[in-house]
Amino acid sequence: MKRKKRRHHSTEQKAEVLRRHLVDKVPISDLCDEYKLQPSLLYGWLKQLTSNLDVALEAVGKKSKPQRSTEESRLKLENERLKDRLVKRDHVIAEISEEHVRLKKELGEP
Repeated sequence: MKRKKRRHHSTEQKAEVLRRHLVDKVPISDLCDEYKLQPSLLYGWLKQLTSNLDVALEAVGKKSKPQRSTEESRLKLENERLKDRLVKRDHVIAEISEEHVRLKKELGEP
């Protein structure tokens, strides 16, 4: 007796079948006849989908976060750059002030 080869369905194919059932309201029996699937396989896909909805929804929420994190990282870099500029200015002001005080002492000015 010859055994049938197992068919492997891609994620896109599974999503298409589940979308037709959930969105288009096509009955599972019709989908099973059309795609030559066992109902238990389709119910397994449904169970897998519903048990991983939190992961799917979390991934949707993360799509907007990279923009924020990119903006946030850009602002952090700019903040660090500005802090470095302030530190340099403080050093320059301190050097000029020291030189000013030294010159005043040398010249004997009050």
